[in-house]
Amino acid sequence: MFDIQEELKKLPARPGVYIMHDEADHIIYVGKAVSLKNRVRQYFQSSRNKGVKIEQMVTHITRFEYIVTDSELEALVLECNLIKEHRPKYNTMLMDDKAYPFIKVTVDEAFPRIMLARQIVKDKAKYFGPYTSAGAVKDTIELIRKLYYVRSCNRRLPADTGKERPCLNYHIHQCLAPCQGYISQEEYRNSIEEVIQFLNGNYDLILKELGEKMKAASEALEFEKAIEYRELLGSVKKIAQKQKITDTAGDDRDILAVAFDQDDAVVQVFFIRGGRLIGRDHFYLRITQGETAGEILSSFIKQFYAGTPYIPGRLMLQEEIEDRELIEEWLTKKREHKVHLHVPKKGTKEKLVELAQKNAALVLSTDKERLKREEGRTIGAVKELESMLGLKGVVRMEAYDISNTNGFASVGSMVVYERGKPKRNDYRKFKIKGVKGANDYASLEEVLTRRFLHGLEDRKAGKELGGFREFPDLILMDGGKGQVNVALEVLGQLGLPIPVCGMVKDDNHRTRGLYYENEELPIDKNSECFRLITRIQDEAHRFAITFHRDLRSKGQVHSVLDDIPGVGPARRKDLMRHFENIEAIKNASVEELKALPSMNEKSAGDVYNFFHSCGIIEDNREL
Repeated sequence: MFDIQEELKKLPARPGVYIMHDEADHIIYVGKAVSLKNRVRQYFQSSRNKGVKIEQMVTHITRFEYIVTDSELEALVLECNLIKEHRPKYNTMLMDDKAYPFIKVTVDEAFPRIMLARQIVKDKAKYFGPYTSAGAVKDTIELIRKLYYVRSCNRRLPADTGKERPCLNYHIHQCLAPCQGYISQEEYRNSIEEVIQFLNGNYDLILKELGEKMKAASEALEFEKAIEYRELLGSVKKIAQKQKITDTAGDDRDILAVAFDQDDAVVQVFFIRGGRLIGRDHFYLRITQGETAGEILSSFIKQFYAGTPYIPGRLMLQEEIEDRELIEEWLTKKREHKVHLHVPKKGTKEKLVELAQKNAALVLSTDKERLKREEGRTIGAVKELESMLGLKGVVRMEAYDISNTNGFASVGSMVVYERGKPKRNDYRKFKIKGVKGANDYASLEEVLTRRFLHGLEDRKAGKELGGFREFPDLILMDGGKGQVNVALEVLGQLGLPIPVCGMVKDDNHRTRGLYYENEELPIDKNSECFRLITRIQDEAHRFAITFHRDLRSKGQVHSVLDDIPGVGPARRKDLMRHFENIEAIKNASVEELKALPSMNEKSAGDVYNFFHSCGIIEDNREL
């Protein structure tokens, strides 16, 4: 069990991001801190005035985790990335992309320009950032123009050369007027190369020059100029906090690093998708004494990527591994596209690997026992389930549930667990299209048929793994014999040999056992397997209920009753309350309809005539 007070004592006094989880292990809050130790402790101090929102959030926190960074700036951008990826309930005010500008250099132009950009687009320009201060970016762009005489106009050069007089910037010595041909393209390009070096982090020369100018202006009693240089110097120092968390290359990579002692090792994996760090995971390994970092990483890669549904094009490693070429060949074959293993030696990529290694070392030193317990909750629980069912190699599990209101607006849910953890990106929702009324078996048949037909079509089309194409090693149905038989019938018709297990509940709607191969298997209620099954069952039910509630609250479920003249929300609700389903409404007499509190003779006649004049019972829309 996660002991919050004990874990608070282990927090480092370093900058980073902290992630709060609730009882269902959902991420409910992501925040940044200059000192993780001080910031996270504040949430659990009763004497502090935290505000209603934070006080409510704290009551739901059952555990937290954190990622250390090298600066608060890195923590801020990482916080933004994680919030975008996980959309925590209590971070609704922190999702504005406009807060993080970039510096854009239009290197594809003959005479490039420097400008502020709010987002990266796929053009031939170079982008630097994102940065956390728009003001500092603007000051830096202004500084670059002053130091390197970069143009700020929108003229098309060299096509427009000489067509108009030079602008004011030329006369105040902040531009060398390429629009007049006063500087060659080669000379201008040399200045742009210096600008790019500056934006890549070569700040020493500029800082030294600004410092000297500030000192000279001060000695000459030109205090206004000295203040201007001082402010520009401060802006450059802000930009100089090199941002490692976001990479403008925009590709997908996994960053792997390991920390280990005599018998234990932790491998930290950072997941870079579209150039952004969207999440991380750590894995606890038992090792033998004398193993090197390269040997541990090699073993981990072969185990982890043997089962993961997505392999990025590049794995960045802490150290070289002896069988690199063989593993590259193996991963390339699995991915069906080239995969590179790379050990970065300098720059941003090296810093990311260092950051992963620091986090691995921190986890190893503070969280060894918790990691073992967590592994028991997830992988250990799956192993128990495999043993119960006599299966091997269960990595991906899918669970299904149906939700409706008295037969109206039936929806289905599909939740996915991999290695005992929810994989929410692969969750799917279904509106039931071909079933009328409350028929869970028929609804499950439709959901499963649509899901696996879609998956087979995706495989035939050669789509990448993930979503519908990736098939489960085990299907879990929310129910017993009936639900399991529905699933087996669908799979049999499609020729898919996937084992199916039912999650049986007792009269109090609590997990009782498992139904597998025509036998109900008892399950130890004190076991990790039982807790995992309960979590999966509750998650499938929650996901279906949430989808159903959202549809109704947003008015996305259309009812055939909406098409009847004179039937508004009150009468529709009355009809739904008093009749079991649409067929019962259709078969009701005028007298039965008129007996409803909201109905009169005219409206009852309208309902009766609507159904008996157009055969609406054949309509497949949700009620």
